[in-house]
Formats: sequence, C-alpha cells, structure tokens
Amino acid sequence: MVFGSVISSPRGSLSLQQALDLANIYLENARITQDPAIALVLCHDTEVSLSHVKRAAKYTEDKTMREGIATAYIELGDLLDKQGHRDEAQTFRKKSGKWGGGRSTLTSRPPSIVHSIKSALYSTADTAPDNISQIPPGSVSHIKQGIDIATISMSIFTTNVRPPTIVFNPPDPDSRLNDTVQLATCLGLLKASYQPDDILDPVTRNWLLLTINEQDEKDRLNTLATDVIRAFKRDEFKDAKSVTEVVYLAPVLENDDFRYLLKEFYSGIDQSGLLDVHQLDGLAHLIQGADPGCIDSDDLVKVLSLLSTRLRDTHQQSTNHIYQLTVAVSHVLDAMADASVKGVDREKIHEPLSSYLDGLKGSSDPYLVYQAAYAYQALLCVPDDESLWQATLRRGGKVIQGVSGLVSAVKGLDLYGFIEGLEKIQEGLAGASEIVRGVKTAYDTGMSVGENSQRFFDCLKEGLSFDRKCVWYTALRGADELIRDGQFVEFKKLVREAPCRRDSAFQWGVCERLGQVAANSMWDSEIRQSAIALLGEMYRSDTVWGYQTNVKQWIVKILIQLSPLPEMQFAEVQLQELQTNGDATKQALYRACRENEPGSYPLRASLHQIGSPSLLDRVQERPDVEGTLRHLRRLRLKEREKIVYIHPQAKSGLQARDDDRFSLIEKVDEFLASDIKVFLLLGDSGAGKSTFNRELECRLWRSYKKNGVIPLHISLSAIDKPEHDMIAKQLRKAEFTEPQIRELKLHREFTLICDGYDESQQTHNLYTSNRLNQPGEWNAKMIISCRSEYLGVDYRDRFQPGDRNNHSSHSLLQEAVITPFSMAQVEDYITQYVSVYRPLWEVDEYKKALDLIPSLNELVKNPFLMSLSLDVLPRMVDPGHDLSATHITRMALYDQFIEHWLERGKKRLGEKNLSPQSRAAFESLIDEGFTRNGIDYLKKLSVAIYKEQGGQPIVTYSRYKDEHTWKASFFNRGEENQILREACPLIRNGNQHRFIHWSLLEYGVALAIFDPQELKEGTVPERPSARRMSTTPVTTPGVDGSAMELFSVVERGPDFNSPLAWRSFVSDPSILQFLEERVQQEPLFKQQLLGYIEQSKDDKKWCTAASNAITILVRAGVHFKNADLRGIRVPNADLSYGMFDSAQFQGADLSRVDFRGAWLRNANLSNARMTGVQFGELPFLQQHYRVYTCVYSPDGKTIAAGLSRTIRVSSTSNCEVLWTWDGHSHVLTSIVYSPDSKRVASGSWDRTVRIWDVVTGACIHVLNAHDDQVNSVAYSPRGDQIASASKDRTVKVWDVETGECRYILIGHYDAVYRVIYSPQGNQLASNSSDGTVRLWDMDARTRLHILRGHYNPDLNVAYSPQGDRIASISGIEIQLWDAATGECLDILRGHTHNIWSIVYSPNGDQVASSGSDNAVRLWDVKTGMCMHILHGHTDAVSRVIYSPKGDLVASASRDTTVRVWDARTGVCHQTFTGHTTGISSVVFSPEGDRITSSADTTVRLWDVGAKVSRHISDAHAGPVVMVKYSPRGDYVATCSYDLTVRIWDVETGTCRHILQGHRRKVSCIAFSPRANQIATGSGDCTVRLWNTETGEPIHTLTHSKISSIAYSPDGTRLVCATGRDTVLIWDVESGERLRTLTGHDRCAMGAMYSPNKSQIVTYTQLSKIQIWDTETGACNHILTGHRNTVNNVAFSRQGDQFATASDDSTVRVWDVVTGECRHILIGHNVRVSFVAYSPREDQIVSSGSNGFMRVWDLEARTCCWILTGHTHWISRIEYSSRGDMIVSASYDKSVRLWDVTTGQCRAVIQGFQDRVNDIAWIESSSVNYLATGCKDGMVGMWKVEAGEDRCDVSLYWTTIRGALNVTDATIQGVQGLSQLNKQLLVQRGAVGEPFHRLREADRLATMASVVSKLKAPSDRTEKDPFSTGSLLVGQLERWLEERKDTLCQDVVDMMASIIKIIHRHK
Repeated sequence: MVFGSVISSPRGSLSLQQALDLANIYLENARITQDPAIALVLCHDTEVSLSHVKRAAKYTEDKTMREGIATAYIELGDLLDKQGHRDEAQTFRKKSGKWGGGRSTLTSRPPSIVHSIKSALYSTADTAPDNISQIPPGSVSHIKQGIDIATISMSIFTTNVRPPTIVFNPPDPDSRLNDTVQLATCLGLLKASYQPDDILDPVTRNWLLLTINEQDEKDRLNTLATDVIRAFKRDEFKDAKSVTEVVYLAPVLENDDFRYLLKEFYSGIDQSGLLDVHQLDGLAHLIQGADPGCIDSDDLVKVLSLLSTRLRDTHQQSTNHIYQLTVAVSHVLDAMADASVKGVDREKIHEPLSSYLDGLKGSSDPYLVYQAAYAYQALLCVPDDESLWQATLRRGGKVIQGVSGLVSAVKGLDLYGFIEGLEKIQEGLAGASEIVRGVKTAYDTGMSVGENSQRFFDCLKEGLSFDRKCVWYTALRGADELIRDGQFVEFKKLVREAPCRRDSAFQWGVCERLGQVAANSMWDSEIRQSAIALLGEMYRSDTVWGYQTNVKQWIVKILIQLSPLPEMQFAEVQLQELQTNGDATKQALYRACRENEPGSYPLRASLHQIGSPSLLDRVQERPDVEGTLRHLRRLRLKEREKIVYIHPQAKSGLQARDDDRFSLIEKVDEFLASDIKVFLLLGDSGAGKSTFNRELECRLWRSYKKNGVIPLHISLSAIDKPEHDMIAKQLRKAEFTEPQIRELKLHREFTLICDGYDESQQTHNLYTSNRLNQPGEWNAKMIISCRSEYLGVDYRDRFQPGDRNNHSSHSLLQEAVITPFSMAQVEDYITQYVSVYRPLWEVDEYKKALDLIPSLNELVKNPFLMSLSLDVLPRMVDPGHDLSATHITRMALYDQFIEHWLERGKKRLGEKNLSPQSRAAFESLIDEGFTRNGIDYLKKLSVAIYKEQGGQPIVTYSRYKDEHTWKASFFNRGEENQILREACPLIRNGNQHRFIHWSLLEYGVALAIFDPQELKEGTVPERPSARRMSTTPVTTPGVDGSAMELFSVVERGPDFNSPLAWRSFVSDPSILQFLEERVQQEPLFKQQLLGYIEQSKDDKKWCTAASNAITILVRAGVHFKNADLRGIRVPNADLSYGMFDSAQFQGADLSRVDFRGAWLRNANLSNARMTGVQFGELPFLQQHYRVYTCVYSPDGKTIAAGLSRTIRVSSTSNCEVLWTWDGHSHVLTSIVYSPDSKRVASGSWDRTVRIWDVVTGACIHVLNAHDDQVNSVAYSPRGDQIASASKDRTVKVWDVETGECRYILIGHYDAVYRVIYSPQGNQLASNSSDGTVRLWDMDARTRLHILRGHYNPDLNVAYSPQGDRIASISGIEIQLWDAATGECLDILRGHTHNIWSIVYSPNGDQVASSGSDNAVRLWDVKTGMCMHILHGHTDAVSRVIYSPKGDLVASASRDTTVRVWDARTGVCHQTFTGHTTGISSVVFSPEGDRITSSADTTVRLWDVGAKVSRHISDAHAGPVVMVKYSPRGDYVATCSYDLTVRIWDVETGTCRHILQGHRRKVSCIAFSPRANQIATGSGDCTVRLWNTETGEPIHTLTHSKISSIAYSPDGTRLVCATGRDTVLIWDVESGERLRTLTGHDRCAMGAMYSPNKSQIVTYTQLSKIQIWDTETGACNHILTGHRNTVNNVAFSRQGDQFATASDDSTVRVWDVVTGECRHILIGHNVRVSFVAYSPREDQIVSSGSNGFMRVWDLEARTCCWILTGHTHWISRIEYSSRGDMIVSASYDKSVRLWDVTTGQCRAVIQGFQDRVNDIAWIESSSVNYLATGCKDGMVGMWKVEAGEDRCDVSLYWTTIRGALNVTDATIQGVQGLSQLNKQLLVQRGAVGEPFHRLREADRLATMASVVSKLKAPSDRTEKDPFSTGSLLVGQLERWLEERKDTLCQDVVDMMASIIKIIHRHK
C-alpha cells in the first residue's frame, strides 16, 4: 500500500488501526516540519483523523488502541502548545484523559506502532523519508506553499454529530396517533425497510418487527396519511401550520398521494391572485425533500415554468415576494440538477429566467442579490435544449475569451493542487462528482489557451456577468449535504480549503448556513456555539476572509437575530466582542448594523409548528385541547407576575443536615427526566412549598410545547375527595369539556403538582387511588407537597407507587425536604422585596435589624415568616433604639401582621366609594374598634372551620344552598360581613374562600384559645416569662426593646366553649407551636392550662381540654417535677420527653398517653389507668453471659441468642425464654434458623454442629466429624442441607434429616472461616485464611472457581439476591465477582481502614459496607460509585444490614450504638443507645419493624420507625466533652464526640446552632472575648472558626491533631496546642498562621494566653512548661520542677502568676515574669488532675484522682480545707464568679457546691444518668446558673440561689436525648399495662406490681350481679315502664363511679347505652 493511496483514501474506508496510523504520520511530519503554517495544517488533519478514530473506537476495550489514541491526543496538544494555541492544546489533553492516557511521546510508543506505520505507508521505498520534502508528490499537496488555506480555531467543530432527530414514541396497533410527526416517522420506518439489527433503538426496533408483518396496521397508517392530504385539500385557508403538516408527510407518501399533493400546491399557486407565500414555501420544501422516484422531469419543468412566470409578474410587489419566489426557484432548480433534468426550453423558460435573475443583481437588497445569484448558478446546472454549435454562434468571442481566462487561471494557480483540493471535497461529499468533473473538463479542453490568472479572479468578482458555472455553488451544495448528515468536521475542512472561500457569494452562503445551524435548537449546544464562533472568526479575520462589507453586515445581522433566542447567550457575547474589533471604519460598520433592524428575511432554522387542531386531529375526530390549554397557560402565567421568589434549597430527608443541601429545582428537573413516578416535597409550615409549586408550574408552562407534557397544579384542599379522579375534577374547574377530558386522559401525559396533602387532611395514597399510569387511566408523574409534621414514620406508604411490599416500587418515589433560607438567600429576598414593593425601610435597615435582633435570624429563615417580618418590622421596631435588646417571636409576628393587615384594609375601605348602607356599617365597625372586630371575625371563622369542617381550609359557600348553615354567618351579603371579609386576609376564587396562608387559619384557632387582649382589665403590671422551660416570670421586651407590661385580670374559670374542650390538638403541631409560645409569654395562659388539668380530676368532661393543656405545657418546656397530678384525666396526651420526676399520678387516666423519652424518676403511678400507653421502647432480653450473636427466625416469632456456650430461644411476642440449650462444651461461633423456622443449627469450637428442634426444644443431631473448631454453619435455601466450615480446612455438607455427612469439599489449604449458600442453593461459597474464596457446584459437588487475593478471611462474603454476583472483602477494598465465571467485575475503593462487613440490598442494586474507619458506605453496584458515606459512629462499625424492604440500613458499632439510615438518601433516622459494650450483632425482624442487637449481656429489641410526634431537643448523640459560656453570658457552647458543637440559649434552652463539619470527635471549644466567634478543635486535625450569631463557618485552620485552643484577651489571635511538639498562633480575622512555637520535648498538651496578652504558657506530656513572648515568639522561660506530666494550668486574674497541677502529686505556683516557682503545695498523695484560681486570688483549689479536693491559702501556703464527698475521679472544678463557692463535677454522677469559707458542702446535684464531664458557672446580677455536660450527651442548666442560710439548686432546663427514665417509679396497681410495657418499666428500674387481670374476677362477678338485676322481673306496675331501667342504669353509673373500675369501663358503658335504648323503645 503506497503512502499516497492511504492519504488520499476516504477515512471512512480505513480500518481503525489504519486511521490511527494516518493520524500518527500527520503528527510525525508536523513535528519535523520547519514551516508553522504547514505544521498547523498537519495538526488539523491529525485532529480530523482522530475524530474518525474516536467515533469508531468509542466502545472498544482494546487497551493498546485506547492508549494509542490517548498518546496521539497528548502529542497533538504539545504541538499546538508550542505554536501558541494553548486553549486548543488544553482541549486535546483533556480528551486524552478520557481514553485513559498519561504523559507520553511519540518515541515512547511501542516500537511496533511506528514500525507498522512506516512499513504500511512506505512499502515502495527502502527507507522512510526524513522530512516532509521527501513525501511523494500528490500525497499531501494541500500543505504546499502558496495554497490559500484558511486558519480556523481548532476548538470549532471538533467532532461530528448525529443529525437532529425527533423523539419517536411508537403507537400501539389500532391506537390513536399523537400527531402528524409520529405518523410520518412510522411511515418512514416502514418505507425505509430498516432491518432489526440496524441503528434503531430497542423500542423502535420492536415496533418495526411487529408492524412490518401486520398489513392491516400498515394499511391503516397509509390511509391516515391519505386522509390528511384530502383534509388539506378541503382546508380553505391552508395556513403555514397546515402546510407544515403535509410537508412533514410528503417524503413518506405513496407516489399517488405525493403527486396529488404536488398538484394541490401547483394549483394553489397558479390560481391564487395574490402570491400565497405559505404554499410557495411548502412547494419548495416538498420538492427539496422528495424521493427521486416521486417526481419526474416533466413535473419539475412545469413547476419551474410556473414559478418563472410568477416571478416575472411580481415586478410591482414587495421584494419579500420576489425573495420567496427566488428561494422556491432555487429549490426546484437544485432538484432538477440532482435529477439530471435536460432539455429545458431555452426560449420559453431558460433564457427568460436567466435574464430576470441576471437583472436582480443590481438590487440594493443584498439578501435578494445572493438568492438570485444562487438560483442563477442552479439554473446553469440545468442544461437547455440549445446545441453546442448554436451556443457558439450566439455567444461569440466574448464567451471564448471567458473560457480561455478560466483555463489560463487554472494553469497559473497550480492546476494539480486545485484539482486535488476539489477531489478532497468530493471525498467528503457522497455523489458530488460535478465538482471534479467540471474542472477536469475545463482543464482538458483548455490546455492550449494561454492567459494570466488575473482575468480568472476578475471573472469571479464579477459574479453574474459571465454565463458559466462557479465553484461556490457546488461547494455550498456540498456544504448542505455535510450539515444535513452532521459531518461538521468535514464541513469545516470544506470551508477552509474551498478554492472559492474568498468569494463573497460563498461566504454569504456559509454564513447563512451557520446562522441556520445556530438557530436550530435541535442541534447540540456545542455545535450551535461552534457555528457562532466561526461567524465571529469570519468577521474578525480580515486577512483570512477578506473585507466584503455585505458579508460583515450579514454576520452581524445574523448574530442579532440569534441573541434573543433561548440558550443563545453566546451570540450576545460574540456581538460584544465584535463591537471593539477592527479600526474606526469597521466599528462604525458594526454600529450601523446594530442600529438597523436585522432585516425582513429571518433565518430558516426549521419548519413552522403544526396547528391545533391539526389535520390529523380532524381526521381522527380528536377534540381541540390545545386552545383551552393555551388559555389555561395564559391565566396561570399572569397570576405569577410581579412576585418575589428565591429558588429554594432542599435536603434529601427529614433527618438530613440542613447544610447538606442542593438546588430543589435541579433535583425536580432530574426527577422529570427519570423513570421515577412520585416526588414528595416536604417542609415546615411556611417553608415555601406552595410558592415553589406555583413557580414550578409556571416554569413548566413557559417551556410547554404542543403535544408536550401538561403541567397541572392541583390545590388538593380545593378538590372534593381528591382520592378519586382528581385530574378530571381539576380540569372541569378549568372549564375543559368532557370530550376534551377524555382526550387528555387517553392520549396525553401530565406533570401533576399536587399542593397541600396535609391541608386536605388526606390519608389516601393519591397515586394508587387515582390509578395513575394504569391501563386506560391517566398518564402522569406526581409532585406532591406536605408539611413534615403532618406525617408519621411510615409516611412513605402514603406516596409509594405500586405495591408497598414490592422492592422495585421503592425506586419510584423520591423525596426532598425544603431547608430554611440561608443568610445569602435572606439577603437576596430582601433586595427583591424592596425593589418590588418599595416598603418603608431600605435594604440596609432590614439587614441592620437582622444583625442586631438575635431572635429574628431564625425566624426569617422560614420564607413565609420572612415575608411577614419584612411587612411588619418597620412598625414593630425603631432602628434608632437598641435592637440587640429586642426579642421577636413567631406569635408576635403574626399578631403584628394581622393588625397591620386589618389597618390597611380599614384605610383601603375608607377610601373606597361605598354604598350608604356599607358606609354606615363601616363607620359602626370603626366606632366599635375596627381591628378588634376584624380579629374577632378571624377567630370565629377559624374556629368554625375546625369545628364544622374538621380544619379543611377551603369554605365553599353557595348563597341558596348554604343560606341557613353556619357559613352564612361569615359569607352572607350583610354589609358588616362583606366589609370584614374584604378586610381580612382571605382569598376568594369563585364561591370558594380561604385564608391567604393555611398558617393564618391555625393562628386564628390559637388566638381563639387564648387572646391576651381580651383579658386586660386592670393596671397591675405582670411580667411574662420569656423562657422556654421556666416557671419564673421574666421581662419580655416590647416592640421597641423596652419592657412590655401586661395587666392583671379578673379570675376566670376554664371555658368549656374553648376549642381545647371539644377537639384534640395533640396531632396539630402548628397550633401547638403557637400555643407553646403563648405559654412562654403569658403566665395567665399557663395558669389557665393548669386549671384545665385540675378540672379533669373532678369531671371527665374536661379530659380533652386537659389532654390538650398538658401536651401544650410539656411542649413549652414546663416541668412537672413534684407536681400533684393525682386523678387527672389526660387520655391520648403527648407527654413525650416531658419532665415528671417525683410527680404524683395516682389514679390518673393515662390511657394511650405517649411517654416516649419521658423522665419519670420516683414518679408515683399507682392505680393509674395506662391502657395503650406508649413508651417507644421494648424490654431487652437479659442474659447471664456476654451475647455474641442473635438471629430472628424467618417467621419472626422467636429470637435465638448465642451466649458463650449456650443458646437461648425467646418469644418475640412477650420476650419469654422458651428454651435454653447447653449442649456445646466450647464457645459458640454460629447460629442459623432453618427456612421453615422449626429448627436451629449451631456450630462451636467444640468441633461439633448441633441441630435443635424449636418446637420441642430437643437436640435432634450432634454432628461430630470435624477435626478442629467449627467456624460457620449455613442452611441451604431448601432446608434439607447444612454446610459447616472448619479450621480443619474443609467444608462439610450434612443431611438434615439423617445427620449424615453427604460429602466433603476439599481444596482450601488453611482454616475456612465462612460458608454461605447462593439464594438458589446451587452454589456454595467458602472463604479461608489461605486468601481465597472458593465457589462450589452443589449439584456436581465440584469446585467451580477460586477467587484469589483476599485479606481478612474471617469477614463477610455475600451473594447478591439474584445469585449472579458475589461480594467479598479484601482489606480496604470490596471485590465484586461474577458467580458463574469467577471473573472480578469491579473493585470498590473508598474505605481508609479495614472493612468488617458487607451486604447486598434486597433488590441487589446496592452494597453496604462498614469497617474500622467508623463509616458506612453505600455503593451502586452498576457503576461501582459510592453513593453515600454515612458518618455518625465514633468507633469502628462492626456490622451493617438492610431492612427486608431495602429502604433502611442498620449499622452496629463498637461505640455501643445502633444507627438506622435511609438507604436512598443516606440520612440517619434513628440512633439507639443502651448497650454498655461494643455491639457484635444486629439484625432486622422479618417484617422490618424491629431491630435486634446483641452486646454486653443483653439482647435489645428496638422499635424501628416509632412515631415521633414532634422534633425533640437537639441533645448530643455522644458524650459532652466540654462546656463553655460566652463572655456575655447569653449562650453556652458544648462539644461532643458526636462530631458537633451546639450553642444553647441560656434563658430558653433552645439550641441556637448546631455547628457541623468536623469529621472526628470535637475535643475543645473557646469563645472569643468579643463573643462574636467560637473556635472548635477536633481530632480531624482542624480548628474551625464560626460566627456565633449565625452559626456560619468563617475559617478552617488545618494542622495536626489539636490538644487545646485559646483566644488572646483582645480576641485577635488564637493559640492552638497540637498533638505534636508545636504550638500555633493564628490571626482570627484572616485565618493566616502568624507564628509556630517549636522546641517542645513531646506532645504539647495545652497552651493559653496570659490575661495581659503578652505571654503564652505551654505545657507538654513530659512535665515541661514554657513561657513565650507573644510578639517575638521567643521562649522567655523553661520551667522545670514537676517530675511528671502537667495536667492543668490556671492563671490568676491579674495574670502575674499561674498554677500548675501534675501527676507528681504537687501543685506549683509560678511567677509569669521571672519564671520562678513561688510556691510548691504538697498534700495530695495521688495525681493532681485540676487546679483553679479564686477570683479573689487568695486561694487555689486542686483535685486529686481519688475524688478529694484541697483548698490552699496562698498567703499562708497551707491547705485550708480538704473537701470530701465525691467517690470517683473529679472531672472539673471551678470557682463561682464572686469566689464564694467552688463547684466540682465528678465521674460519680454528681455535682457539688462548696462554701470556700467553711469548706462545707452546701448542695449536691444528683440523678445524672452518667458521669459529669464538664461544668460552666454563669453569673449575672439577678441569677446564677450552672451548666453541666455529661457523658450520655445531656446538657443541663441549673439555677443556683444562695443565701446565708440556704443554697437552693433547681433544674432550669435540660436536653433530653429520648431515653426513657423510670428509675424508682411506682407502678403498684397500674391498670391496663401490657406485659411488655410492664417488663420494660421493671427493667428500667420501676418498682411495684401492676394490677393483675386474675384479680378482676371479683369485679366481674360484681358487674354480673348488676346485670342480673337488670334481667330480674320488676314488681312495678306497667304504668311506670321506664322506672326500672332508669333506676338500674343509675345504680350502674353510681357503682362505676364508686369503684372507679377501669378494666371493664368500656363494656359497661356500652351495656348502659343498650339498656337506655331498650327502655326508650318500651
């Protein structure tokens, strides 16, 4: 094969290797050439060749080939980089990465590649040429000097693409077609006769296979096409849309139909008086797209004749008509040239048309001139009937001269290169042989003619002045073919190398085509941008493209037309760049183009849209729906004008962190493009769900296209029974007709946006109840919104499509939770709000209020509260006052908003022209107090809606239907009602009324329950409480920051008309939240609620009110410690997480009360009724030995727990032990149930396998056959076999029935640790310490495969549920294997430490893994990508499992916790604590509702998904390590092993911020002295700085592990002691490291600033203490004296001395300036852990590891007091602020307060559940507080009131982690308590015996005696028929009241009712 033949061959004919070789030849020659221009051309050819290789090798797995491609791309990038084309170079380097390439050069390629290139291409030569000059002539002639080749950026048109295609949805047989495009596609596929193995997608291929043999279906489709053509003929108007429709069909019509259509167009144009532009355009497209066999030469001639005649007759018409006709003529002539039509009548057609076109060149319209030139060239390609002799006579010498000039010009410009260039064009254009044929003919016939080349250029410039063909026409025809086929690389080559590229006509045509590509949205965006970029280059590069003014103008006008189009911002960017391009003349040209209109000829990007109804619709008798949809679209879009909208952020689940957020709209876009059916949108009240839904609807309407997916917004609360046919109901409201609704149901697709699932109070699954996507039903995706608090734990079942037990259906539901606004979103909202509404404040004033009002920051993160705040803030606060003292609550915002709304309504009505009657009513309302009347109206309406409609928020009022109902009281036509209705925040839509936001309805109910304005009657001021958990009133700031006075009120008893009395609000969290705030603000309301509770003791009619009242109080943080609650009736109350220590509940009705997480220590529950009470926990199974493993039976009825050598089987229904099996003599290693749950197999180190009968408890078989310990046993799926793995290197398979060993699997050469069956039972997998996993064929009893390369052989191996894959662990990697072939399919990498556990999800699409890196990872099996990393555990994660449904993942850890995660989102739902050691086993119950874990000596049962009625405190999930208070005393910060820092409000106990971001335990925290910052240090080697007010991160400072952190006294510096030998000093403002203090002998344990900032003291692990100068960083002193580790340092308040505590049992006092040791305090005989200076500086207190403390007098240097009382290690000591008390915390779970003057213990705080790790003393002028942090994560705030004779400490507030605490609670005689709950309470420390049912016999007998009295005959006369019944019923009621028997209460009540009915009938 010669070199030239390869180069000149079309690339498509080359093999993959040959094309790559060709690219490398180009590269090699580009490297050695000295000419940059030649090198650039060669680089371009390399890129073209690589594009061909890339397409062909896209899916190749040949690594050598891929590496070769990557290497070539790298070299191409290097060459371009050397030439200064850096952007292009970077592009190609990136492409190399996609092929897996690294850095390499040509010389680094394998020698075989270079050799193969040379041997293939230089086979005729002895050696390869050394440089480009040796390449044979003709091989790459286009790179020779002198040829005019344009340079185009390498980044333009870098690849070819598939031509735009229309999405095809194949129709079902005999079904209706959606549109004409679908019909045309069907006919086109059938006409093209594609084979099934062609390029068709599977769906289309299947349709074609089915239809191609169905003649009836084919006939139906053809008949539809014929009917459409006939309908077009009948259409009187034949507008653009109708024409477009038939043009779509034309190419696929049968010949007869096509000719019929052609005739119709011909007649329409011929017979119309005025030119029909639409039919003319249709005719042009018809001819242009016709198949060769459909139209003959005579047809084309006739059409041309007609058009020519019309063209000549349009002299007086607009140039637009002439232009349109010329375009049509061009298309006809193009078709005639392609069909080789000859013999056109010269006299009648050819000559007149050419003359007319020639005359158009003088037009001033450049568009028309170009089109005329194009048509003229097309006409020259259609020969007339004149002979050559006649033409010669007619043309004369001038013609000969022109031909001679052409030939001589060709000679002068290197004819061979010219022809070669045209041949290259021919190679890229299939069938474009006219180019070469024409030129070669000219060359051959003109060899003897001699002329210079200048004449040739003159001829070209004259354009139309010669009767000859021009190259540019043929080149443009070729360009059209290339663009149509998506061959843009070849198109760019054509534009670069065409010999006519400087011709203005060619450039004009190229620009027109580029503009059409850019305007066509069906092309890829990269292609469209390349088209615009090439237009820009043609404008800018005058030296390359010339300076044709018309072309430059045309380019600018094209860009102007493109810039407004969607996704065409790039065009505007180009225009801006062109504005400054060139000299002043060129810039003036640009400005002139921008100032003028683009022109009257728009770019023809695509056909018009098909009309509605279309011709096909009429044929199929389909009703027009598009018109009604357009009307609906306009209405919906109009409603969203002039609004403030911020795109919300969301998180993946309810428990996900708020900072793990994403763009909600992007997530919804992904959902709409996926196969998921339901998107659940959750969020708090006012989070912006409805706003987002409305904006989403408008967004979808804006992008809606005909026959597209219809967005339909449905307000669920406005639809009657939306669970049935809600779409049709909504469409009827939108005035769609029934035929239209049927049409939409059967043939259209919807995106349903269902708003307000909670408002409609739904419990149905609307997706399933509406039968969406079922055959014959609505085709729709659903986006549905709901309040988060409305849902229970199993809420997903309400939205899950399909069967809830079907694993595949779980992937059809996606959810997101709207997160609160970030501060950036808040600021953006404020800016928009001010711009749109022009309020009283400016943006800066709002921002100032947000910065200075602490409580406001949290409120405005809720979008609805944000809008309220911006509305009312200017009236609530005065920016001139001290805003930092202002406290604003949610309730206060609503109060102000309603008042402000009513005031505005009053003003509006006052200015309105009212009728006399209305005016009188209005003035009367003003006299009575307009605002108060409005509030009363709002309250009464809200209450009525709840009472009469159950809270359904929309009221439908019909005057005639509802005239005599409750609705008339609010919506009748009375003047006062109309005025109040208009003034209130209500919306009316037809006859439907609703509040503008649902929360206003809830606010109205809350206000009706307690309205403080109604109760003001005196002048005695009262101070309301401002604290969440306080019972002591404190001042609440008024609107201006001053104290707001409330007034004493007249005592008022409980109101039975209150909504609290007749409706339970326990499940209405929003109303409870309003009332909770009222409790915190209004002491009177608290007293009123307590009154309800008290009333319930005497009268059961108050039980509903009492239940509501106590629920509200508990939510408000009111403690009921020591409360007298005897006899209260609070059934169904939510008392979860309440404080009831020492409360008296004797005889109380606590039926169905939720006590989840409540503290009931020492509470007395004697004789209380507790039927159905919930504790949210289950009792654990206490064992005598450590539990190593546990397993559920497959039927879920029993649990088997493996102890050391014992197996215990317990019932899951009552936790009773059924069997205890003690047969094994050594440690148990494995327990497994049989598939039928009737047997258990166990393996042990005693070398045996035992089979136990669960029913009888007997040991059925003892299998003694292994020679060493048994490590694992497994039941086969059929239950007939057991496999055992042993340390003796064998696997044995046993017969379950006989106990015989069936066979032995031998092959491992070391211990076998695991054995598992495949799900089908045909395979067995075993893993061994020999580093292999072996797969065994259980039928053939042979080894299948050996999977090698494993580590950690004693860990998991897992089969996929389908049995086709195996996952195994190898160190820190997971290997996925093909179970059939043994091939390794993938390796999952990501864990940083050894993996301990792996498991497949139930449907096999995920793998979960866990290990000693404390993380759980969820992997996508298909992609091998890690989808989620689940952080939260603080120690190694030993086990991970999936729930049976696959929606949850449970993980067990050595940190003693079990965590439950969402398998889809990775969010942690629950954390279970209680174990005291690392957990060894965790398993889901078969139903998935419980988790069983084993550790220590217990098996614990956890209720998965137990309903949590509200958000509980933000308590830490791990031990609290440190507690610090802010310098202002308003916040307390705590850090924990749970990786978080939490900032608490001292007054309210509210968690203001949770600082998340650390990846390991947070060990230290420090507030800055200014209190505006907090620093946190963690084991993840980072220190993070946070904004205290906002919780936003400021800086992250990285280094090694952090030991301690401390701010400088002025707050500008931070000093950090690291886990190494360095101490770092950081600048707080910039986050820069200022200094590093080195020289420590070991790990720096601590560092702190002196109070005057001048020194830093550091101490190390080896007793070394150093004093450093903060300015210079110099070490001033090294202090020695301690002989062991220094544990603690404390500065005196003056900073002149400090004290140190050491393990050497001494305390030393040092001088800061001199470094001298002033005192050595000796007395401790154990290590001294802590030391603290008295604020008075006269004392020091120190603590020893034995729990003793010593108080030292510094003056006397003696020990004043030895403080004893603690029994364990003291974790922290601290002086009170005044120095009069010492506070100590200890591991003995107590805190003690000591008097410094007497050494006496003044108070002891006990009752902590775990050790107290840290304390912080907070002192103010009015009250002292003590904060505590415990190992169990609890944070408590204690109020300390100390006087001379007393020291009272009371719990102020506390966090509750959710663990039930019933220590020493009395449950004697409790009634209705279930056995499980009794067992639970006893385990948790409750005492006493509940009421046994066996003792009820006497009560039942008593009741029977009463019943017998009822049956006994009466001795009364018949004249008193009711007396007996009345008497007995009364006796029965009195008996019940006296006995207070609760066991049979319901039965007796029912009997009494029956008796009453019987006697009533008598």
